[in-house]
Amino acid sequence: MLKLHCLNQNPKISQDLAAYSLLVFLLFSQSWPSIMADEKVAKQHTWQEAFKILGISWNSDGTLKREIQIPMVNATPSVTDPKNPPVALSTDIQLSPKSEAYVRLYIPVKPPTDTKLPLIIYIHGGDFVLFSASTVIFHEFCNNIASQFPAVVVSVEYRLAPENRLPAAFDDALKAIFWVKNQASYSGGRDPWLDYADFSRVFLLGSSAGANIVYHTALRALDFDLRPIRIRGILLNQPFFGGAFRTPSELRLIDDPYVPLYMCDVLWSLVLPPYANRDHEFCNPMSGGSYLGRVPRLPRVFVKADEGDPLVDRTTQLVQLLHEYRVHVVYQHNRGGFHGIETQNKTVAQSLFKAMKNFVYSTRITYDDESRASY
Repeated sequence: MLKLHCLNQNPKISQDLAAYSLLVFLLFSQSWPSIMADEKVAKQHTWQEAFKILGISWNSDGTLKREIQIPMVNATPSVTDPKNPPVALSTDIQLSPKSEAYVRLYIPVKPPTDTKLPLIIYIHGGDFVLFSASTVIFHEFCNNIASQFPAVVVSVEYRLAPENRLPAAFDDALKAIFWVKNQASYSGGRDPWLDYADFSRVFLLGSSAGANIVYHTALRALDFDLRPIRIRGILLNQPFFGGAFRTPSELRLIDDPYVPLYMCDVLWSLVLPPYANRDHEFCNPMSGGSYLGRVPRLPRVFVKADEGDPLVDRTTQLVQLLHEYRVHVVYQHNRGGFHGIETQNKTVAQSLFKAMKNFVYSTRITYDDESRASY
């Protein structure tokens, strides 16, 4: 009773307390769905379930056994059957005799002789823990880019988590860029297929986890003088990002069959540096961190998202961030769809190839490009 009496005697204190209480209520009410979602995920699912979906299990030495059966295919460096030619030519190139790192290089079966082709550095998806540049779905993806754009494609083989947590994949992607730079400057020679490439028109392209790697690698690359190559744009297809608090699309699609929330949580625990949470900058680009000040210097960005993907709100947040920093963005936001739809739907895949081709071939060298980026 004493408290109530005192508040009634001081209207200003009462008003301030009421305002404060309202603020606390609003903040709590906004976070409540996310808290409830965390509890629902914890009660309904286990990491063992996530491992089963991903096709992984622990080895006794702490590494992963990867059991998912998606074929890997060899490169096709030549046309061996004229009646059934490959979509594009490809060859594997070891980056260093001291490591197993390599890239798979692609060119059209009949590359033009009167013009140079844009060079696409491609980073495959796979949740940071699965697959390879030689996995058939990514091999065919690069075949189609090389053939349909047309373009020279460098597909990067990077180290997987949890054996190599982030930023290991970022480091490997950056090394691939340095390799392209050395090829452009004839440092140690040049692969003859790269004579078809226009090193002043280099683009970074990634899907899902690969798009996350592309985004962070593009920001890292701003610290280096990469001449004579010029990175003119980055392409992010359904980028894989996360965060500690849940977005509306994550809550709406909490048990999505392709990227359910509990599986994403387990993946981030395998991928991020030890003791980091989902608001680490490698997971959540909205959280600040060491990269944020570099964002205004990015080149043009193509972003593709689908309404049926639980990660769509994360993608929209990134696009809004890029707009705030006056980065030129082409945002393709599709109705329906799902995560990885282009790997299962040829019509959607063709639409994506067309949109990305238009982005690459509409990018022109301007004074603004030269002044914004230090690539």
